[in-house]
Amino acid sequence: MGDPRKHRKKFSAPKKPWDKARLESEIIIVKDYGVSNKTEIYKMRSVLKKFSLQAKKLLSSSSPQSEQEKKSLLSKLHSLALIGSNAQLDDVLALQLNNIMERRLQTLLVRKGLANSMKQARQFIVHQHIKVGSKSITSPSYLVSKDEEHKLTFAEKSPLSKEDHPERPEQILKLKEASRKGKKEVLVPKEEIKEEVKESKKEVKAKEAEAKAESKEGIKAEKKEELKEKKEHKEEMKVHKVEESSESKKEMIEVKSE
Repeated sequence: MGDPRKHRKKFSAPKKPWDKARLESEIIIVKDYGVSNKTEIYKMRSVLKKFSLQAKKLLSSSSPQSEQEKKSLLSKLHSLALIGSNAQLDDVLALQLNNIMERRLQTLLVRKGLANSMKQARQFIVHQHIKVGSKSITSPSYLVSKDEEHKLTFAEKSPLSKEDHPERPEQILKLKEASRKGKKEVLVPKEEIKEEVKESKKEVKAKEAEAKAESKEGIKAEKKEELKEKKEHKEEMKVHKVEESSESKKEMIEVKSE
């Protein structure tokens, strides 16, 4: 069977891990291009570095072999739509990371309107919903060439291949337009809304006033009843005392007569 193939790194990590300017630029790239981790950025950066190093070597040499390599490098970058047809090696050195990030499959799905967001585009690719020509590609970092750019489609077996699928961008746009139209029909002028608010405030104030008046009347009635009960209790006590005094007088008279 032989020895297993040795997997080598496809990128080189930055030498200064805590460089502030680089970290800030990477945060922006992660937000703009929906990258899951920074290794994807490092891979694209290493690809760019490879092209620039090759261009520097070719600029310093003038052999026939270097001319052939120059043509092959420029044709390759032109096929990836990174440079124009009349570009030179100086244009290769002027390339930036954003230029390569724009050629990724994940980015082109959003730009072509096949996905609504970078996150959704990534999900479509990883779940094998996207085909580039006849190839089913599951890598969001795949660099799409000029010829392949017009061959981006949904896979035939994918449910997204149906035009009426709810996750298709066209369907989502239709739903948004319908909701906007519905909102426009339901919208009420500001003056009417202000009047309704004023009337509702007046009604609330009137109800509060009625509740206060009722509460005051209830308190007054309770106090009156308490006063009545106290008066009745006092009268009963007086009558009871009178009766007790009359009984004691009778007892005294009886004792004296004996």
